[in-house]
Amino acid sequence: MNTSVRVPLCAAVLIALAFAPGCSRKRDNEPAVATPSLSLSKDRVPIGSAVTLTYKFQVAPGASFDKNYYVFAHVLDPEGEQMWTDDHMPPTPTTSWKPGQTIEYKRTVFVPNYPYIGPAVMRLGLYDLANGRRLVLNAEEASRREYVVARFQVLPTSENIFLMYKDGWHPAEVDPKNPTTEWQWTKKTGTLAFRNPKKDCTLYLEYDARTDLFNPPQRVTLKIGDQPFAQFAADAKGPTLKTFPLTATQLGTGDMVNLSIDIDRAFAPGGGDPRELGIRVFHAYVEPK
Repeated sequence: MNTSVRVPLCAAVLIALAFAPGCSRKRDNEPAVATPSLSLSKDRVPIGSAVTLTYKFQVAPGASFDKNYYVFAHVLDPEGEQMWTDDHMPPTPTTSWKPGQTIEYKRTVFVPNYPYIGPAVMRLGLYDLANGRRLVLNAEEASRREYVVARFQVLPTSENIFLMYKDGWHPAEVDPKNPTTEWQWTKKTGTLAFRNPKKDCTLYLEYDARTDLFNPPQRVTLKIGDQPFAQFAADAKGPTLKTFPLTATQLGTGDMVNLSIDIDRAFAPGGGDPRELGIRVFHAYVEPK
């Protein structure tokens, strides 16, 4: 059976014109709307660790934006294989960007558990979520208006402080729509244990809570041993990152640290689910200074 499609001559001419060099040059001659840059809080990034990304866009003189464009940020290995992304809407929408203005903001992300160790590159661009159209930027172009903005090294998880989820945790769950999103519910109290680095650290805790069930919100107390070191209201409706400084004095002199997450009220989800649930934790990470 012949499945080939015959294209009428006039249509063929239109297709040829659409891909003619002149049309390509016209697209390439579009002015750059901004000069992008991106820096990482560290250039050696262990899998599972937290890293803060600083995005900066220097808006070109005369640039204007007809709609709000998304930022795509893709991390690739040397073979060009995409490992993970940080696509997002910038906190200041592009329709509010002014010519000559510098737009700068930070995002803290957690490196996914991707099976790769070695050099990595981050490419960035601006695109229209509705039709995929990408804008021209003033930077090193890799392909199709993807621009190289950072290079760094991916390290193994062994470079991190290993956290053990001890008492008071339910088994890990995974979002069926996005397997990279994983969480664990605490019970009324959940305990983390880790080897004492015996130096000042930062605790990263990404969580959310059932704010629809509690008014006022649940109250969370963080303790090392019996000593509280932080409190907050569990008022996050979606994954929210909080950071807490930990001093070497607070960590104590023992070889191991037991850090507890105490919630003043728990709930039962119902529907035959007998669990006692506190808050939902997406990431917990301790980073020495």
